[in-house]
Amino acid sequence: MPQNLKGSTALLWVAGFLTIASHGALAQEAQRVRGAIESLNGNTLVVKTREGTDQTITLKPDWKVRGIKKASVDDIKPGDFVGVASLPKADGGDGALEVLIFPAAMKGTGEGSRPWDLQPNSTMTNATVAKAVKAVDGHTITLTYQGKEKTISIADDTPIVAIAPAGKKDLVAGARVIVMGEKAADGSVSATNVTVGTNGAIPPM
Repeated sequence: MPQNLKGSTALLWVAGFLTIASHGALAQEAQRVRGAIESLNGNTLVVKTREGTDQTITLKPDWKVRGIKKASVDDIKPGDFVGVASLPKADGGDGALEVLIFPAAMKGTGEGSRPWDLQPNSTMTNATVAKAVKAVDGHTITLTYQGKEKTISIADDTPIVAIAPAGKKDLVAGARVIVMGEKAADGSVSATNVTVGTNGAIPPM
């Protein structure tokens, strides 16, 4: 039965990197599905992916729904824990592709910087905001994680979101989702977590 965010400490942004072992033997490939809901019938979710194909996903018995809501750069404060997908800039440093503001209870979730598949050469950095500076052409944040530091610029049109409560009622046709799942050897996809945009928000991950 789906549950809301409250009490959940699952690794929203890093679950897709885990290799899931099936009964300790056959490994399943991590699969992220991004797109819009076509239908939900029982535990079967069909998503029209960003690539334009229909993907059928079997939701596991303990599946959960998490919500994403729109936020702004002004919501990012020193001490906040964020997940930032970014790309290297030609003139040095990184530029944000999108930013997720974690709730305080999830601080430290998946801390670190790693490759991400939002765009070629993109990375995902989950870290604490040490400093936030407003500039003429946007904002810059300095992130600290595992004794390291990374500075990322945020343009004014960068998608910024925060986690919000959500449930099965939000999984309606047309709602935008990202599903962290596993792809089996036979090509079937199953998942425990569905992240859905609320009030028209689009999960930018």
